[in-house]
Amino acid sequence: MNKADIYLYERKLVKDADYNVWLAFPGITSFALSSLGFLWMYKSIDELDDVNIEIVCTDTEKTRLKSNEIDLLGFSFTFDTDFLNIFSMLEKYSIPLKSSDRGENSPLIFAGGPVISANPAPYKDFFDFVVIGDGEDVNLEIVKICKDNKNKSKKEILEALANVDGIYVPTLNSQPVNKITKRLDKCVYTPIISENAFFKNTFILEMARGCANRCGFCLASYLNLPLRSVPYDEIISAIDLGLKNTNKIALLGAQISAHPKFNDIIKYVYDKMQSDNQIEMSVSSLRVDAIKPDVVKALVKAGQKNITLAIEAGSERLRKVINKNLKEEQIFEAVKIAYENGLKGLKFYGMIGLPTETQEDIDSLITLGAKLKKLYKGFDFSFGFSSFVPKPNTPFQWFGRENSASLENKAEYLKKEMHKLGISVSISSIKWDYWQAVLSRGDGSFTQFLIDVYKSGGKLGAFKKAAKQNRIDSDFYALQNYPYDKELPWDFININPKKDFLMKESKRLLSL
Repeated sequence: MNKADIYLYERKLVKDADYNVWLAFPGITSFALSSLGFLWMYKSIDELDDVNIEIVCTDTEKTRLKSNEIDLLGFSFTFDTDFLNIFSMLEKYSIPLKSSDRGENSPLIFAGGPVISANPAPYKDFFDFVVIGDGEDVNLEIVKICKDNKNKSKKEILEALANVDGIYVPTLNSQPVNKITKRLDKCVYTPIISENAFFKNTFILEMARGCANRCGFCLASYLNLPLRSVPYDEIISAIDLGLKNTNKIALLGAQISAHPKFNDIIKYVYDKMQSDNQIEMSVSSLRVDAIKPDVVKALVKAGQKNITLAIEAGSERLRKVINKNLKEEQIFEAVKIAYENGLKGLKFYGMIGLPTETQEDIDSLITLGAKLKKLYKGFDFSFGFSSFVPKPNTPFQWFGRENSASLENKAEYLKKEMHKLGISVSISSIKWDYWQAVLSRGDGSFTQFLIDVYKSGGKLGAFKKAAKQNRIDSDFYALQNYPYDKELPWDFININPKKDFLMKESKRLLSL
């Protein structure tokens, strides 16, 4: 950490502690310093009197604690390909990749985050235990159990951990594991404001967790149900704390505009701007129906020129299928409000290759773009697309992707036709999305495959080569439609809603 960093909690720089923890972020330090959940976990453990903790990232050159002194090592696991950096960090500190190859002198190693919470099966041989779901409270319980049992064997410590809700111990657990869902009675916010963060000197606060829209493909929605909102007073207190230390704040949440006091919170910040013109505020993407004149005016005054609207698909039919019940009139009304109240442009986020998608659905996106360009000359419209990736614990977990050639043709067609309209388009890599789908629906047979991908450099060719070497039928995981009665690798996780509900919802959506 840099000496110029601002800590928004009381740190004890000298501790009488002999239990040492590394909290590892599988990316560079600037990204770690903008990762809200990761930093909040660090803060919570750093506040303990009897534990030493240090952040370690891929670009960390010198550590305060030595690797042979570490008792517990926790990894954030947010993206499917994070395993590549996790393996690299383990090797950097001479720690064997597989848990079975690590002796009693190696630290206990665990992971948490959306990817491994949704489906830990492909990674079960690399971690001693896994946190399933919201980790803020259980992480403190983990540290306490591990510290109190420091002089016992790893097996004994893991047996104690296996009794905790939300902890999956691959070598011990045979019973279902309950996913942890935390009440948001307190506001999670950036505990360290840093000049070196990716979002420089920005105070980020979480307004809500989960999403009531429940789009059929969306892991962020289903993994975080039910939708929970932080109490208004907690958010206001956090905003005041942030603005005492920086002029940049960011409101975070999958569906922040669903907060019952969303408009009041925006107004509170807007009123503060009247006396302080330096305040900058940004928001994560908004629902179309949240685009109101007062909201847009506040964002414009806070320095935002563009915002992102997630429309997902071009036709109302396909939006119904994915549970995005959004009418075209609502989109046009949102654009009108944005245009009339000072924004310079809008970016629409969408997805190609969704279940039941037809060429007509693709053409609907182009038609939408053409109508908007005709109505609002000089307004900047852009589109960003990813391709459908089936995610565990969602209604679309049973549905495979289109083949890559078909998706690439759609992508090129969209780029070409939108370019004719003067609309810029960005599309995620179809080939990388394919392997993301493989990892997403992977199982316990992936251990050597993942090691070989890493050893071969982790590029696209490495995935293809390692799949062939290990006889992994990647098309089965990425492209295959699964029967509803198939036993899935992640079925042992008890989530809410349960699998039966997901199945009924899947059938309902596909019937629309």
